[in-house]
Amino acid sequence: MLNSKKLFILFLVTAMMAFGTFGCGDDGPADDADGEVLIGIMVPTTGSEAADGIDMENAAKLAVEEINARGGVLGHRIVTTTGDDGCDPSMATAAASQLVSEEVIALVGGYCSGATLPTLAIYGDAGIPFVVAASNATSLIDENPGWAFMINSTGLDQAASAVDKFIALGVETIGVIDSGDAYSADLKAQTILQWEAAGYEVVADDTVQRGEVDFSAFVTTIMANQPDAIYWTGYQAEGALLIRQLREGGYEGVIMVGDGSSAQELIDLAGPAAEGVLCTGPPLTDFLPAAQSFIENYEASFPREPGAYAALMYDATMLLADAIERAGSFDSAEIRDALEATDGFEGLAGPIMFTEQNTLARSNFVILEARDGRWALVE
Repeated sequence: MLNSKKLFILFLVTAMMAFGTFGCGDDGPADDADGEVLIGIMVPTTGSEAADGIDMENAAKLAVEEINARGGVLGHRIVTTTGDDGCDPSMATAAASQLVSEEVIALVGGYCSGATLPTLAIYGDAGIPFVVAASNATSLIDENPGWAFMINSTGLDQAASAVDKFIALGVETIGVIDSGDAYSADLKAQTILQWEAAGYEVVADDTVQRGEVDFSAFVTTIMANQPDAIYWTGYQAEGALLIRQLREGGYEGVIMVGDGSSAQELIDLAGPAAEGVLCTGPPLTDFLPAAQSFIENYEASFPREPGAYAALMYDATMLLADAIERAGSFDSAEIRDALEATDGFEGLAGPIMFTEQNTLARSNFVILEARDGRWALVE
């Protein structure tokens, strides 16, 4: 039989073990023994859109480096783990499940809407806040269980920008082509809807598959119908080839591309045929007065210029850190609530606040034009 002293020691040890296991509650990260907190990055680091994905990853890591240099969040150093979604729904689902299993407290990223879409339920079921930096298809709104926050304006805003520019140019007929994925199809549908509602005509409407290299059938249709303008709503790999083949086929009208083709790579791949091409683009760092220091730091850290979504990804990471500080907690629900309450957070790309649907409460699209091998700001 144990004497009273031994019983007391056993009770004390048992109580200490219980406290060590359960005493931290929900206010701390899953494992804060080393003073670190884990945040996920979800972008394509392989595949045709890897250049943009890696650029976004770089921007997030630069933001984390700056946050850690000033003390981290709530006294904890941020560490990151990256999930490669490959701009592919199946890869994205696997990557999202892996990030959840790693017990990230929150995420930033989201490039291709088609890859982001199936992850929303995964993160929502796990109760993990997700600041979406680039993906902007309107289908994301309906599928959002309330844990994702979009800081890039939606396809509704982008379609409106395209329609307004076409009308300003005196365009009366357009041809629209998408690449079948969620983002591209959504932008095309929104553009057609708004264009026809404004009383104008769509004379060519087509879809190609990702990876397509031969646009001759579409070029033939375009030359037969002669629309005043063409709007490509897909990504740059196919967009560059389309532009070249349209110009080689004799098309002389206006060519505009969506933000999925806003990277410098489109101009580089299209070559001289890109001259004069317009773009409904995201807020590029080159044209953001607040981003000059960011550009210098980025180029000092990585062997390339910041790309089309670098500013938005940097803002997404900084916003998440700010929300954690405002929440005063690593509890996921409290971080989500802090994100919802965001009111005028000043990012490189401008102020951030959200609608009731967790979308950016303003349009951030600009019109760009390819001039002398670079994008130039039109408005």
